[in-house]
Amino acid sequence: MTYTLSRNTAEKTDSKVFNNYSSLPFNDVNNIEIKLFRIFEEEINSPSSVLLSYRNQAINKMAKFISGQLQRSASIGIAGETASGKSTVTCDIIDTIEVFAEENNTGSIITRVNTDDYYYDRSEEVKKAGGMAEFAKHYDFDVPEALELDLMYKHIHSLLNGNTVMLPKYDMSGTTIRHDNYTLAKPSKIIISEGLFTLTEKIKDAFDFKVYVDIDSEIQRKRFFIRAQERGLGDSAAAIYENASNKADIYIRPGKDIADIVLSGESPRYRYKMFLNKILSVIKDVHFSK
Repeated sequence: MTYTLSRNTAEKTDSKVFNNYSSLPFNDVNNIEIKLFRIFEEEINSPSSVLLSYRNQAINKMAKFISGQLQRSASIGIAGETASGKSTVTCDIIDTIEVFAEENNTGSIITRVNTDDYYYDRSEEVKKAGGMAEFAKHYDFDVPEALELDLMYKHIHSLLNGNTVMLPKYDMSGTTIRHDNYTLAKPSKIIISEGLFTLTEKIKDAFDFKVYVDIDSEIQRKRFFIRAQERGLGDSAAAIYENASNKADIYIRPGKDIADIVLSGESPRYRYKMFLNKILSVIKDVHFSK
């Protein structure tokens, strides 16, 4: 992997929401970039690394956000196959950032937009079919068209522009009911989203940082069937898994090729937090150290 330091060129961005941290001079972006590069290289070369690959551009952009050269909120999109560990990784990222915010008295700095909440409401069709089991025989939930990703794109950009947004809430219990205007989301320094289709065509450009969670297929399969048993899918689990895997080949796995950062879905949970805390330590040095 070739690493190239960024140029000292100012990139100006209008925004209604920018943190109250004091900004470094633009010519310090390279110093931050060097620190981040060392953290990423140390992690990728360590045993049981959570980091599988990364793009130099991601390090450059991260340095610009940390320095204040990019004066707006940052958006993160996390994708991966079913049972890849993407939801767990996302929760650990959110928890770690919230702890950092509390320790440094910054107030709330991260807002979550859940991709799964944008599934279309098909509750009337489910009723007409006589239940979810019958409806699912003729309707595919494992394609991006099953979600209103245009609306999600609009909501993320509204948050990035400093506006509050009322997000939908999807009932995952089998009713397919979507409650619109359900959750109040406030703009913050970081907007994060995760889901199967977070890096697909309609929504991928909403994110400054595209993250893919990768996993060995056999480990994924075992996880899926453990989860299927817990959810009572019974004999239909095998067919569901086969369909999900086939659709993933078309819609989800290509996300790995466009991702800025690829994470392992197999690492111990504490390792994700350790890696993120090293990145947060750079922010602390820049904005909170006397």
